[in-house]
Amino acid sequence: MGSVPILIRDVRVFDGLNSEVSAPRSVLVEDRRIAAIGGDPKPSGALVIEGGGRVLMPGLTDAHVHLFAAGNSEVGLAMGNTGSGYYQALAEAGRMLMRGFTAVRDMGGDVTALRQAVDAGAFPGPRIYPSQAALSQTSGHGDFSCAYDDATTFGGAPSRAEGIGFMRVADGRDQVLAAVREQLKRGATQIKVMAGGGVTSAHDPLDVVQYTVDELRAAVEAAADWGTYVSAHVFNDEGIRRAVAAGIKSIEHGHLASEETIRLLADENVWLSTQPFLEGDHSYASPDSTAKHKEVCDGVARTYAWARAAGTRIVFGTDLLLEPSKAARQSEMLTRLSGTFGFSPVEALKMVTSGNAGLLRLCGERAPYKAARFGEITVGAWADLLVVEGDPTQDLGLLGAPEENLAVIVKDGRIHRNRLA
Repeated sequence: MGSVPILIRDVRVFDGLNSEVSAPRSVLVEDRRIAAIGGDPKPSGALVIEGGGRVLMPGLTDAHVHLFAAGNSEVGLAMGNTGSGYYQALAEAGRMLMRGFTAVRDMGGDVTALRQAVDAGAFPGPRIYPSQAALSQTSGHGDFSCAYDDATTFGGAPSRAEGIGFMRVADGRDQVLAAVREQLKRGATQIKVMAGGGVTSAHDPLDVVQYTVDELRAAVEAAADWGTYVSAHVFNDEGIRRAVAAGIKSIEHGHLASEETIRLLADENVWLSTQPFLEGDHSYASPDSTAKHKEVCDGVARTYAWARAAGTRIVFGTDLLLEPSKAARQSEMLTRLSGTFGFSPVEALKMVTSGNAGLLRLCGERAPYKAARFGEITVGAWADLLVVEGDPTQDLGLLGAPEENLAVIVKDGRIHRNRLA
């Protein structure tokens, strides 16, 4: 369908940039992009979709996913066949698209080949910005070896997480430089490092600070040589400040930061890629991980409130992983921005469209889709579009039921759902 012009008539447009929804108009898609908005285009041979006054908006963006881990369980990744893990990731990419997410930033996992298959049109899925393996110090959030295994730097065997390209343990400036370059060679569009303790990992409490400033700067320097940036997984105050001092441009999580540190992100023009977690989003066999998860969730509301007050640039992500049955909560988590955490529907919609797209574009020439913009309805932008039953600028909850309320899904000028035919 991508080569056939698509004329979507009689739709009210939320463009992802402005707060208002337009009067009814037509939108023309040609050659994978938005060719015209308004007027009365009549291209020969176009497929016509009658919008019936529904709202047309940009496709959604999730700035923190793990396609490989969202589609697989912890046991499946640890003990299962690696090939089946890739198939599950591919299936989850298709499900994300059908939830209306037309672009995602993958923050850990070997997904470059998956991106290439989706981009070639072989399988449905969103635009993917891969980080490839996340970088961790020994005993850091990405070190999933057992406590008494020898560290890899002392000749120990890599963990399963390293073997499947999910993590890379690297210590010291030289190893960090090599690890960053390895991910870039494998197709990373940005780099992720672990700069503080995590919930799922066994060896590092949340207050732990990881990587020295010199190690973090090494990652930033290697990424900058390729025209891209580094993001950092970190919850705690000191780790965030260390990451900012090293030149990192995106803080992943940040739920345990102080108000002063949240203001620092605004002052230093650093993005806050945080998630609207509730305790039910994840479950853990380990009591320690359960307690850490609760501590993180307790920080969500204040983190959002402080970031909004400071003018910090906030992006939306979900970070759902290792529980495939909960992957569809991606849509519900989006609706929480308005229903639970204080954003108006329009503020939330701008965040998950043009706002998130601004962070994804930070990788510059490494961006696979730099030929046009997305996350907005403007002439020349990629044709990533949703036609919604109802008005999401008034009721964000509509997007929490994508099967019912997304009447049309277009990505890259190709129709993936059309219930208005």
